[in-house]
Amino acid sequence: MEKMAGSIRVVLVEPKYQINLGYMARVLKNFGLDKVYLINPRCDYRGKTAIKYSKHARDMLENAVVCKSIGEATRGTIRIGTTAIWHKSHRSFLNVYSAEKVASLYSKGQKVSILIGRDDTGLTKDEISGCAANVFIRANRNYPVLNISHALAIILYEFTKRDMEREHVHISRFYATDDEKGRAFELFRRLIRDRDDIKRKDAVLMAFTHMVERSAPTRKEINAIAIALSGKKRRMKLDRKR
Repeated sequence: MEKMAGSIRVVLVEPKYQINLGYMARVLKNFGLDKVYLINPRCDYRGKTAIKYSKHARDMLENAVVCKSIGEATRGTIRIGTTAIWHKSHRSFLNVYSAEKVASLYSKGQKVSILIGRDDTGLTKDEISGCAANVFIRANRNYPVLNISHALAIILYEFTKRDMEREHVHISRFYATDDEKGRAFELFRRLIRDRDDIKRKDAVLMAFTHMVERSAPTRKEINAIAIALSGKKRRMKLDRKR
C-alpha cells in the first residue's frame, strides 16, 4: 500500500522569504516527501539563505517544481487550504477543520495538495473558497498566527502519523502488554483480598486498574510494580518469550 506521504503534494504560494523556504524543505523531508511545488516565488528559492536553512534537504529546493498558477500546481489532486484567520473562509460555507479532522477525511489514498499561503498575507478568500477543505490550527488567541513552517509541520504530522507509527512499531515493545498488566492486576487483587480494612475491594481494584491503564506503563515499570506486589525478594519474571 502506498504511504500517505506519496499522496501529498505541498504547494507554496508565492513564497517570499528564503529562510522559510529552507525550514519548510526540512519539514517536507522529515515527513517523507520528496518534492515541493512553488507558485511564482518572490525570492530566489535556491538562494544562499534558503540553502543554508534547508540543511540536508537542499535537494528539495534544487529540484522544486515552479508553476504559474494554483490550478497548474494542484492538477489531479484534492485541494486543501490553510488559514490562520478562519473568517476568511465564510464564502466557502465555513469548511474549516482541525488538521487532525482534515487528515482523517483525506488520508485514505486520495491525492491531495496542501496549499501553504504567502508568508505575509496567506491565501486570499477566493483561494480558500476554491479548496475542498481548509485547515485551521488553534493557538493562543493573543498570538494565533503560526509561522508557515511550523504550521506545515503540524499538518504533515497529522497526515503521516499512521505511517510513522507503523515504521516505528518497535517503540511499542517497550510498553507493557495486556497480559503483563493483567498479571500485575491479579497480584494486586490477591494483595487486597484478605484486607479486612478494605470494604470495597472491587472499587479499589478498579481504581488501581484505571490508574495503570492511563499511565501507559513500560514493561520495566509494570515488572517493578509486580515485584513489589508479589512480596518476593527474587526478581519476578513477567515477560514471556514470544
